[in-house]
Amino acid sequence: MILYHGSYIQVITPKIIKSESGRDFGQAFYLTPIKEHAEIWAKKKVIFNGSGEATVSIFEFDENVSELNCKVFKEADLEWLDFIIQHRSNANHEHGYDLVEGKIADDSVGETVQFVCAGVMRREDAVERLKYQKINYQLAFCTPKSLSHLKFKESYKVK
Repeated sequence: MILYHGSYIQVITPKIIKSESGRDFGQAFYLTPIKEHAEIWAKKKVIFNGSGEATVSIFEFDENVSELNCKVFKEADLEWLDFIIQHRSNANHEHGYDLVEGKIADDSVGETVQFVCAGVMRREDAVERLKYQKINYQLAFCTPKSLSHLKFKESYKVK
C-alpha cells in the first residue's frame, strides 16, 4: 500500500513525532492513503512552521503486520471519538498500540470534537453529526516496530 506524509521538509526516515498538543491517535508518525490530503497538510505545515517547502514524502507500507498490536477504527463512532478525546485532552496518554488506523478529526470534524471536549455537544450527537461529513483517513505509526514496515520511495514538492 502506498501512503503519503505531508510536511515542510522531505522525510526519508520516519520517526515518532512528539508534540505538546494532543493528536488524534497519540504520539506517532502520521500518514494517509489520500494524496490530496497529504498535499493540503504539507501546505499547512509550511505555515505552522514558518519556513520550508510543502513536500509530500511517499512510503510503501508492508501490510504484513501480524506481529503488531493494531487498532482499526472503521467508522467515526463513539469508541473512535472517545479515543481521540483521550489524546486531545492529554498529549501524554498512551494506548499501547503499534499502529492505529481511522478517520481524521481535522477541519469541521475537529470542530465537532472540540464541541464535545468543551461540553457544548453530547458525544452521541457528535457521532450523529459526523455521519454526514466527508472524513479523511489516517494511519498512525506509534512504535519503532511499526515504522519498520515503511519504506521511503520518493518525495515531491507541492505547488
